[in-house]
Amino acid sequence: MVRKLIGKKLKATRLRNDMTIQELAESSSVSSNMISRIERGLTTPSVEIMVKIANAFGMSINYFVEEADKGSAIIHTKKGQGEPVFFFEDKHQIVSLTQGIHDPNFTVFFDTIEENCSSGDGGMVHTGEEFALILEGSLEFVIEGESYELVKGDSIVFKASLPHRWRNLHLGKTHVLWVVSPAPNLN
Repeated sequence: MVRKLIGKKLKATRLRNDMTIQELAESSSVSSNMISRIERGLTTPSVEIMVKIANAFGMSINYFVEEADKGSAIIHTKKGQGEPVFFFEDKHQIVSLTQGIHDPNFTVFFDTIEENCSSGDGGMVHTGEEFALILEGSLEFVIEGESYELVKGDSIVFKASLPHRWRNLHLGKTHVLWVVSPAPNLN
C-alpha cells in the first residue's frame, strides 16, 4: 500500500511539474529506471532516494510518505493542481479534483481533450450517472444512438448504463468538467 501511495504521489508531482522521468532523473541524481519502478509501485524507495527526489521538487519527503489512504473530509484543489489520473498520447488528459476524499460517492474530473480526439467508435457502458459541463470548446455526445452537440456552457447528464461515446468538435482543446457517480476506483 505504501509503495503504491508513494508511486502515485511521485507521478502526480512529476506530471504537475511538466517533467519527464529522464528530466527528474537528471535533476535528482536518481536513475530513470528507479523512478519508473517507484512510480509503478514496484519498489519502496530508500529515505536517501526520496530525499533526492523531494529536493528536486523543492519539497519535503513528508509529502510522499504521509498516510493519505485514510482520506480527508475536505479537499481544496487550487487551479491546475488536481491529481492527474489519465493521460493518452497528449490527446486526452484527466485530472481528479476529488482525489483523497474519504469514502466518496462521486468524483469530479477536469478533462482536457485535444482536437480530433474521441472516446472511440464503440459505446461505453458502466454503472451510475455522468454529468459533463463544457467549459471551453465543443463536444458531440452520442448516447443510445442520439447525437447531442454541446458548446461552452452546455451540460448533459445521463445514466452511464446507456451506450455512450464522445468526440471533440472544436478546432483546438476542449475542456470538460465531469461529475461521475459512483466514484470509479482509480487505483
